[in-house]
Order: sequence, then structure tokens, then C-alpha cells
Amino acid sequence: MGFKGLNHFNNEGEAHMVNVGDKEDTNRVAKAKGTIYMKKETKALVKEGRAKKGDVLSVARLAGIMAAKKTADLIPLCHNISLSGVEVDFNISEEKIEVFGEVHTQGKTGAEMEALTAVSVACLTIYDMLKAVDRDMIIGDIKLVYKAGGKSGTYSRDA
Repeated sequence: MGFKGLNHFNNEGEAHMVNVGDKEDTNRVAKAKGTIYMKKETKALVKEGRAKKGDVLSVARLAGIMAAKKTADLIPLCHNISLSGVEVDFNISEEKIEVFGEVHTQGKTGAEMEALTAVSVACLTIYDMLKAVDRDMIIGDIKLVYKAGGKSGTYSRDA
């Protein structure tokens, strides 16, 4: 273990990429969640398919999937992993849209960052597609809600 228990730092406190070469390949899954809060009128545009830029949730889903695939290009010390599946789903409620990302892989390191990146970019895409009508939207509550596989085992929290 590196600097003060943080494995992305060596004993001198310098950032480095963790060597996962000796780890066993295991099936891994990670789930994340985020929320974008908006006016009821804005949410109605999404729900009714009336947004001027098109089908907001379909575009956000594709953006989230693409982002999961590019996570290692965005997060400097993140390993490039082979993804076996990415799902991005939505729940529309009164004044918000909840975004759920789920990532599957079989490999030496987990997929938490990919799930979190998928959710983050899906939320940003929703914002981008609706900002002309609602600049007061708030993106938040982005969190890991589940992970399984690997040496550290299963993690779960209330969504």
C-alpha cells in the first residue's frame, strides 16, 4: 500500500497508476446513481418528447454508455478495462430525473469509475439538451450504490 494507505500514491506521496497485473480476473459489476433537478415544466418537455433538441433520454443514454467506454481517457489513474455491458436508465418523478448506470466487466479491477462516469455524463447531457429552457437545473447526488467482485467483495448502500 502506498502513501498513508492510499494506493494511487507511492511511498514518497507521488501519484502513480496501481499495478493490477497479479490480481485475479473476476466478474465485476458496479451501479451508480445521480439526479438532475428541474422545473416541472422542463420535466414535462422530456416526458412528452417536446424538447427542441430531440429525445433527451435516448441521447443521454447513449452519452452515458459512450462515457463509460472512455472513462480511462478522462480519469488520469483509471485503468482501461474491457466492458461486457453498460446500462443507463432513468426514473422521472415530480421535479427530477434520476439516472442509473450499471457496468459489467470481467477483469482485474472494478468498474466503479465507469458507472459513475456514465451517470455523470448522462446528467450533463440532459442539462445540455434542456439548458435553453431551464438554466436552474441542478445536477447532484452522484454516488456509487453497489459494487461486486474482486478482493474487496460486495459494497451496497441505499440508493
